Amino acid sequence: MIIYDHNKEKRHNINITMKQNQKTKGVLLKMAEIKKMGYCVNGEWKESKAEKYMDVTDSSTGEVIAQVPCCTPDEVEEAIASAQAAYPEWSALSLAKRQQYMFKWRDILYAHKEELSVLCAKELGKNIKEARGDVQKAIEPTEEACALPTMIQGDAAMQVTTGYDTATYRKPLGVTAGIVPMNFPAMIPWGWMVPLSIACGNTVVLKASSQTPLTSMRIMELFYKEGGFPKGVVNLVTCSRVEADILLTDERVKAVTFVGTTGVGKQVYSKAAAHGKRVQAQCEAKNHALVLEDCNLEATVNAIINSTYGCAGMRCMALPVVCVQESIADEFVALLKKKAEAMKLGCAYDEATDLGPVVNAGHKEKICSWIQKGIDEGAELVLDGRNVAVPGYENGFFVGPTILDHVTSEMTVGNREIFGPVTCIKRVKDYEEGIRVMNANPFANGSCIFTQSGYYSRKFAMETDGGMVGINVGIPVPTAYFPFSGNKDSFFGDLHVLGRDGYRFFTRAKTVTTHWFDEAAGKRKVGTWEGSTEA
Repeated sequence: MIIYDHNKEKRHNINITMKQNQKTKGVLLKMAEIKKMGYCVNGEWKESKAEKYMDVTDSSTGEVIAQVPCCTPDEVEEAIASAQAAYPEWSALSLAKRQQYMFKWRDILYAHKEELSVLCAKELGKNIKEARGDVQKAIEPTEEACALPTMIQGDAAMQVTTGYDTATYRKPLGVTAGIVPMNFPAMIPWGWMVPLSIACGNTVVLKASSQTPLTSMRIMELFYKEGGFPKGVVNLVTCSRVEADILLTDERVKAVTFVGTTGVGKQVYSKAAAHGKRVQAQCEAKNHALVLEDCNLEATVNAIINSTYGCAGMRCMALPVVCVQESIADEFVALLKKKAEAMKLGCAYDEATDLGPVVNAGHKEKICSWIQKGIDEGAELVLDGRNVAVPGYENGFFVGPTILDHVTSEMTVGNREIFGPVTCIKRVKDYEEGIRVMNANPFANGSCIFTQSGYYSRKFAMETDGGMVGINVGIPVPTAYFPFSGNKDSFFGDLHVLGRDGYRFFTRAKTVTTHWFDEAAGKRKVGTWEGSTEA
């Protein structure tokens, strides 16, 4: 990767050394010094005039590896202006030409997948295999964007009334903005926020996460250097919420897509909508699973281990709460504890690691506080992931698998998002009690059931509030061909990211009615509802 040192106004290469693993080839990323990053406007990296810079850490070692600017309001405005200036030329390109750009861009991402995965694992902490999935989930929507000429097609009919034809076309909006969280540095900005937007003819301003910006910045570099996109099509800044608010109010920005906490998401939705923008606000989650007594217990626990502790629990599609039928609860908890204890806690970019660190010291402290709160509220601590250490990585931000049993509906630990490797067990008598407990939660991103019963599976799919539903599936995230369809306080907006919703969100309808005059046209009287109705 090339990182820009704007103080010296020249480029520096990150030293990437290769380490052979018994199973796969791992990549260990090392940085000799802390690098000051810039921001990207009009295809050029610039040194920020910001007084404040924010630290980016290697989550496995605790070392500060880079600093990113809290860009000034003028710099955010500059990014918007760049996107606005690029829009006329980019939107005027044919569908075929934009499709060719996306085909090329897809191949570039594949070519750099391992490099990007290592960078993702390093700055975020998810293990290298999960990081590869993060990058793959940026590639997948890019592949969907390659279907642009088909997916953007509108509707048409001839002779809708006598002599009149009508067609609806999908047209780009203009400048769109993406406000990025820390937990998926590749997938969310470069999968959810960029590919469909630019394929549809829009231009983009990304506010990258200040905690995990390096993956997104490296992709930004590739976008222009190897992708060859016209300057200004995508622009990138890092800043605080104060400067990001400009994206919500500037009249040049036509749409905002946001991922983050529910409290901030509501504010983003309210403010942006009040300024005439369409909004996608993906927010918090507290996904529940319902485990019935007829489930395949071993397979169920394996799925829950993956969904709960994968990415160290730092994903909105984790399964942090499991409603277990009382008749099998003791057996379930014992097996879950056994398998959780067997997980290898370690450096994120070690191929053998099952559970990597969390993103930074502050987030580790927050998770540990939640664990203590659960204990104080009366939950039974079955497995404690606090105060763990990894030899050679003692300064890393590690939290081990944690299990809290006998969590009741009154306990906040079972109802609020923790965003860490913590499992809350709620014991229920039967399906009916389980579905009531699950649907009482204000969040409804996803929900899962584990059972061999077709009857209860169908009943669950109909009755759960979860927007994405898994039947014997621990992470019911659909492919990019379908929408990421959170519900209740997990999503605010009308059109979800990806799938057909994604294309509709990034375009507006233009309906054209056509009539051709014949020789007698001048003699005919024209009515109020010309062409739209016929007696």
